[in-house]
Amino acid sequence: MISSSSSLLLAATILLSLLLSLTQAQDAVTVTIIQPGHGPAVTTSHRYSSHVTLYIQNTDGTKTPSGWSTRTQDGATVDAPFSFTPGVGLITGWTEGVLKMREGERSWLGVPSEKGYGGRAMGSPNSSGNGFYIPANSNLLFDIEILGKEEEVVGRKSRQDL
Repeated sequence: MISSSSSLLLAATILLSLLLSLTQAQDAVTVTIIQPGHGPAVTTSHRYSSHVTLYIQNTDGTKTPSGWSTRTQDGATVDAPFSFTPGVGLITGWTEGVLKMREGERSWLGVPSEKGYGGRAMGSPNSSGNGFYIPANSNLLFDIEILGKEEEVVGRKSRQDL
């Protein structure tokens, strides 16, 4: 027979475990695949080329454009891929997320504020609506497509231009 103090301790342990897992889930970077990739996994050993559109993830689940995209269909003047090396000069959440992706994959990358810009606002609000702006403490949502390793993407483009 379990004593009442043992039952209370077990219940407290279960409750603490549940609260901890909820907190970790809120702080976790999420990757939701839009289109699977069939290339190799992204690593910290290479520089990659990507198409990206950044949104602010609102608390009600909706998204607001941040004003930054590399795609003309999402507001960029020209299609201009963004090149990056995971772990070099990027927010923590970006690196964590892309390291869960494969070349050729397009995904929604959800980044909590703590793994994004935290309490720092980025860019500048612009009354004409043409500015890139992320308010402080914003959760971020990236629509990101890993085009491939930068040198291979540039090589393919150069051969197409011939």
